[in-house]
Amino acid sequence: MTDAPSQGEKPVAADVTAPAASAWRGLPAGIWALGFVSMLMDVSSEMIHALLPVYLTVGLGASALAVGVIEGIAEATAAITKVFSGALSDRIGRRKELAAIGYGLAAITKPVFPLAPSIGWLVAARFIDRVGKGIRGAPRDALVADLAPEGRRGAAFGLRQSLDTLGAFLGPLLAIVLMWVFANDFQSVFWVAVIPAFLALGLILFAVREPPRPAGLRRVRNPLSRAELRLLGGTYWAVVAVAAVFTLARFSEAFLILRAGELGLPLMLVPLVLVGMNAVYALSAWPAGVLSDRMSRPALLLAGLAVLIAADLVLALAPGLVGLGLGIALWGLHMGLTQGLLAALVAEAVPAELRGTAYGMFNLVTGAALLMASVIAGGLWQVFGSGATFLAGAGFALVAALGLIPLRKRLA
Repeated sequence: MTDAPSQGEKPVAADVTAPAASAWRGLPAGIWALGFVSMLMDVSSEMIHALLPVYLTVGLGASALAVGVIEGIAEATAAITKVFSGALSDRIGRRKELAAIGYGLAAITKPVFPLAPSIGWLVAARFIDRVGKGIRGAPRDALVADLAPEGRRGAAFGLRQSLDTLGAFLGPLLAIVLMWVFANDFQSVFWVAVIPAFLALGLILFAVREPPRPAGLRRVRNPLSRAELRLLGGTYWAVVAVAAVFTLARFSEAFLILRAGELGLPLMLVPLVLVGMNAVYALSAWPAGVLSDRMSRPALLLAGLAVLIAADLVLALAPGLVGLGLGIALWGLHMGLTQGLLAALVAEAVPAELRGTAYGMFNLVTGAALLMASVIAGGLWQVFGSGATFLAGAGFALVAALGLIPLRKRLA
């Protein structure tokens, strides 16, 4: 699939290095900086997220269904906010300021987690934190697309996703160490998580430079108008449809943590679930992105869905901690094969001046699907047990794969 330049958009081919150059040398410093911003914020967020489901259920007495509702509402809130921040970034023609506001909001709400005396406070903190994620998400992704050299968007999104996921790997690992150091004191770990959040804010403020707006690029007055949404095109909406069904199959990773606890993993080691998953995710996302620039992206998506089906079956049926470890590794691999690839497909399907809006709408639809998926997963768990949750995920993944097959030529 090629990216047809918008009227007046300057080509970016001059930024591309020689074909013999390695993948990392062909990417601008701004993409690396955004990747490290994502990494630091994920260190902070995942230190909290790795412990939050257990803290809610063990420390505060919440049910699995409540965890599903909380996680679903949090992610849906982020998705809804992304629509407006993405459209606003198209309207004003700038991305960095909005991304910085989002990271700043997330940073200043992190201290609420160790101070929260009840579930209500934690829900509010999670909600506000996800508003920050929503504000930064679409403008940041559009900024990556703006910075990426022609023909290297898969690699660019794969790199950012790998660094982001490295933070999601380091965060739970730090949580494990700190839970040991602080003798299972959740609040102390949450306080340490405040530090990398403010480091991420400083990095985006001082190390990321937005590229100049190309001369002659069309100004967008109302990105969310019906006329502008039609300009996103049929290929874009096909990508959104595939991603929505796919998202129904991948509910919140909180249920991986709950499954680990069910199988007897000690409390101090529960964050190993996200450590293992994100290690595989981080190692696979960048190579998958580079590979997607050279081969069929729909084929890689189908491979990712097949891996997700295998992960769900293992988590539902395989006994003991060995089965848990294999299922978690497969879950991480499916994420690496799909998430950056979907972002690259969005960037290449729409005009440059509407990228913020495109990412916002994409995240709105997939966020609503994630809310539904997490509530369904929590309900199935509570009524029928954990096996039903993962078997349902495999079923949704199979439906998504069958829906993708007739769209392969359109997305190629």
